[in-house]
Amino acid sequence: MKHSLICGMLVFGWSTFPGASQWINYPTPGIPRTGDGKPNLSAPAPRASDGKPDLSGLWRAEPTWTAEATQATFGDLTPFIVPGDDFSQFSKYFMNIFSDFKPGEEPVRIGASAPQVKANPCLPNFFLPAQLTDAGFKVIQTPDEIVILYAAWRFRQIYLDGRKPPPDPQPLWWGYSVGRWEGDALVVDTTGFNDKTGLALAYSHSDALHLVERFQRRDFGHLDVEVTVDDPKMYTKPFTIKFTELLLPDSDVMEYVCEENEKDLQHLNKQ
Repeated sequence: MKHSLICGMLVFGWSTFPGASQWINYPTPGIPRTGDGKPNLSAPAPRASDGKPDLSGLWRAEPTWTAEATQATFGDLTPFIVPGDDFSQFSKYFMNIFSDFKPGEEPVRIGASAPQVKANPCLPNFFLPAQLTDAGFKVIQTPDEIVILYAAWRFRQIYLDGRKPPPDPQPLWWGYSVGRWEGDALVVDTTGFNDKTGLALAYSHSDALHLVERFQRRDFGHLDVEVTVDDPKMYTKPFTIKFTELLLPDSDVMEYVCEENEKDLQHLNKQ
């Protein structure tokens, strides 16, 4: 299944994300350090004041992308990639959420592989890739709520106060997220999506999308994530991906306004 045109166009929606959009080189309080002052990212995972694992910090995807694996599924994306982009710093799932499947065995229903390309590429395009790039996202944790700040005009709230998902939600771009602790793992249920975004690059989702995420901080510098996707309108069965986020110490997320660096629309209009 080749999606080089669709995939290439959608790359532009993410190519403007700055890899260096953080407040650099300000020492983060509370980070364990080695004798030479460098962050000790293999130190034990921290605990919050309520005894739960503390997921706070600035995180980015562990690089696992390979051009060869992407080309086997989508074809050559070189003509569509903006010069200077370094997708080698992304998770393999950014380019192909079905990287773990053999070609032809992806559980995709007809129509699921072509999300609509919007005239305004600064509108939200995808859900999962926000956690699959090097752009960085900041987790702020309290006992009753976790807030995630992304590198461009997006935030996410995960409620830990025992509430249930709304029975008749107004559809949202990022859905409604409620979480619970299972041992040291944070389990997050997200439902109530609209059908205006893609699930990941080159694959769409419906308003029936249900995501179950498990976050577990392995040590100070590694956050292991497991995401199960269930969307019976678009996929023939639920599927799960696993990836790791890496801590970005001594840094912070900064504001980023898409329109100030918009380079996509001129390319999209040529397709």
